[in-house]
Amino acid sequence: MHGSGPNYGKWVAGKRSKWVTLCVWILIALALNLLWPAVGDKEDNNAANLKEDVPSVIAEAIADKEFPSNGGVPALIVWHKANGLNEGDLTKLQELTASLESDPLPYQTFVVPFHKLPPQALSAQLSEDQSTLVMPVFFEEDQETDQLKEGTAELEKRSEQLLGSNPFQAAVQSGDGISARVTGPVGISIDATGLFEDADVSLMIATVLLVLILLLLIYRSPILALIPLVAVGFAYMVTSPILGFMADQGWITVDSQSIAIMTVLLFGAGTDYCLFLISRFRQLLWHEPDKRKALLQAITSSSGAIAMSGFTVVLSLFALLLAQYGAYQRFAVPFSLSILIMFIASLTLVPALLAIFGRGSFYPFIPRTPEMKAEHAKKRGKPVPAPHKEKESRIGRVVTTKPWTVVLASLVLLVGLATFSSQIKFTYDLLSSFPEDVPSREGFAVIGEQFSEGELAPVRVMVDSGGQDLDLEERLKAQDYVDRVSEPQNGAENNDIIGYEIELSMNPYSMEAMQHIPDLREIAEASLEKAGVKNPAEAVWISGQTATQYDTEIAGEHDAKLIIPVVIGLITLLLLVYLRSVVATVYLIATVILSYFSALGLGWIIIHYGLGAEAIQGAIPLYSFVFLVALGEDYNIFMISSIWQKRKQMPLKQAIKEGVGETSSVITSAGLILAGTFAVLATLPIQVLVQFGIITAIGVMLDTFIVRPFLVPAITTLLGKWAFWPGNPEMVTEENNQRLSVENKA
Repeated sequence: MHGSGPNYGKWVAGKRSKWVTLCVWILIALALNLLWPAVGDKEDNNAANLKEDVPSVIAEAIADKEFPSNGGVPALIVWHKANGLNEGDLTKLQELTASLESDPLPYQTFVVPFHKLPPQALSAQLSEDQSTLVMPVFFEEDQETDQLKEGTAELEKRSEQLLGSNPFQAAVQSGDGISARVTGPVGISIDATGLFEDADVSLMIATVLLVLILLLLIYRSPILALIPLVAVGFAYMVTSPILGFMADQGWITVDSQSIAIMTVLLFGAGTDYCLFLISRFRQLLWHEPDKRKALLQAITSSSGAIAMSGFTVVLSLFALLLAQYGAYQRFAVPFSLSILIMFIASLTLVPALLAIFGRGSFYPFIPRTPEMKAEHAKKRGKPVPAPHKEKESRIGRVVTTKPWTVVLASLVLLVGLATFSSQIKFTYDLLSSFPEDVPSREGFAVIGEQFSEGELAPVRVMVDSGGQDLDLEERLKAQDYVDRVSEPQNGAENNDIIGYEIELSMNPYSMEAMQHIPDLREIAEASLEKAGVKNPAEAVWISGQTATQYDTEIAGEHDAKLIIPVVIGLITLLLLVYLRSVVATVYLIATVILSYFSALGLGWIIIHYGLGAEAIQGAIPLYSFVFLVALGEDYNIFMISSIWQKRKQMPLKQAIKEGVGETSSVITSAGLILAGTFAVLATLPIQVLVQFGIITAIGVMLDTFIVRPFLVPAITTLLGKWAFWPGNPEMVTEENNQRLSVENKA
């Protein structure tokens, strides 16, 4: 590993070049924002997550072709009145469906014509206690959420005009009043988009305020607090139009969720990179009177670690391009590009800003050399202050004098927490991640109470009978997890294809329901085989949200098995190139992986036992792994870089002690800021972001306060020179150190 970075500081932070650097960033940001659209303008929150060759997607295509009766995506309007819907209420609802049929809503394709049903038939559609009616309204497929929202908004307006009050604003359990809620695919899509849109603004404000407050508390300098925020702001202004252009050209797809997390990542990781350089600059200013020389030395000594840290995160996030699941794949480019631009900004724009403000960056606590302090005190007529001394690191002393104790204590804690990760239960139910007062979830709850939960998202089983008589209907009805089976329907184009619509007796979004998809397939294949149909496995298709979620689980498991080893392999390769040590690479990777499982375990304790969640979203482990392993290595790289450099001037134990002490404050500050920005996600109303924020923040804290300061340096102490194997480290022994000390005194 090289002890210093490239000597490019004079090109970005020289006497004149600092202004050139600043102007270049300003011009690039302005030009890109004038020429290309912002990434937020090109969001696509309806992008497909599963590929076209996935079984549920193939089944949906066949269902659309052979059973196109509904002609669109359904919105289930749940009408509820606690003391029962009377004849007058039903008459009003019939008038509403008549209005929707004669004058359709924007983008509406079909509405169930309740106005054409005789009173007895309409009453049969009510729940057992006569309190609830579900009105399906279908909208055009492939419409954006904004268009669907426009249609439901018009529905709300007409309902208010007809009923005299707005039932969509009334409480569900409002006694004599009638309430309405939009659920089903349309309602869920509208609510999901709305929650993420609301999250974008609040997340940005909360993240900026948090970072600003933490920087002010840590450094007590208004200028220094603003420098990282300015750098992050420029990085965002450059990243946003580039991503917007790429999305506009169809090269990538971006959604609200990826933009929200990208914002957090920019502020968290971006501020860290800035602090690595700022901290080194401040250390040198205590001893170097020439601020420009100190800055150039800071750039030279820290740029290698910053660049290595940045590349580690960029490549790890790029690995998400290998994912089959669309949501994972959509994260790759926005996240990696934003980090790439951010660490370029930290190595160019931040040095330029520090060069412009100089020592004034740290006002009012300006670092000065002893001579400068004396002169400053003399001018103010005050006594000369004591020279600045670096405090000896207590942690550095502990890890070098009691390494076995530190290693064992750290492992007991981390392994203990990691054992809880095996207890985690997962869910792929998007609806359960919504707050309980969101309309689509309220509507679903009413359906579950008054009808069957399975009615919200039926499963469609389709088979190619080959013209043979089947006993499939009887087989399906015999299953205890099936609540209702519709009459068989023949395909519109292929009469041999028979479809059955099944309502499950459980939440169709639950893991339990998902696990019955293979059972349904097995039952259908057995029926076909009994009827003499050849290749029954190729003649069964299952569609519906439950089947989609089952395939989502399969795709997620595939992606985890592929991406996790790839990320580990990429980081291992980068560490080997940078450190030139197999041993150090192995224990740095191992400790970060251990902290990841510990974060999952502690996160599960908080989320399950503390917050009462029955399961966490299935995407969380892979998301958290990529972030924690990549970002966790950032801190290890920065600390190990310091130790590796110091070992050439002093004995290894002393190098470890001073390296830990030198980097402890900046890494602690960086860790607090990064964990804080991810913790901001926990304040949002979306459970998938809450859970991701909690687990990632915990992982960062474990890395910051246990793995980096205690476990890694203690292992390095125990291994001694073997930590550098097979490299040939330039190390100073105790004997040589004493000899050099005597020679220097002489």
